[in-house]
Amino acid sequence: MFNAGQGVDAAIIAVSPLILHTVIVIGGMYLLLSGAIVKKKWSFHIIFWLVIVNFMELVAYMPVRAFSLHGDIGNINHGLGASPWLLFLSGTALVLAGLYYLFMRVLPRMYVVVARESRLIRYVILLFSAFFLFIYRSSIHNALNFSLDMQWVTGLFGYAAFVVVLYACRPNMPWIIEAEKQFTEVMKAES
Repeated sequence: MFNAGQGVDAAIIAVSPLILHTVIVIGGMYLLLSGAIVKKKWSFHIIFWLVIVNFMELVAYMPVRAFSLHGDIGNINHGLGASPWLLFLSGTALVLAGLYYLFMRVLPRMYVVVARESRLIRYVILLFSAFFLFIYRSSIHNALNFSLDMQWVTGLFGYAAFVVVLYACRPNMPWIIEAEKQFTEVMKAES
């Protein structure tokens, strides 16, 4: 397509997986935050992990692969003639905003709806969420392909994010306890 002068068309095709993952993440988080499935533990559970799996792809695309010369991101940059920095900065800002909502608003609800009183299940949810979002899809791959390019360096951010999230979102953190308490009160008021 690039040789035929259809770079913009190639970029549009390459951006379609990003759009699909974004729609699933936004729609899933909307459902999780709306209260529509709060009383349906298994539905809440399944949609939460659907959001995590799709968000994992967005994290792998945006911050980590923004400097890739091939694949979808490389095709978007090449097709639009854009600097990878533009995609990196704008994409990372959007991913960070989504992660903020996921960990600040959705995760405490997951703790209440699925884990209930179990501290162990809360830690398992946190560990698997952080692992899949930051390590599994992007950072492990980049660490194994050592080279001092931007893609390898941005892959290291996943390890840092993993540690920060494990520390900041622990079930015994005061802000988590307060968010759970507020959500529990809302649930009782709606009953």
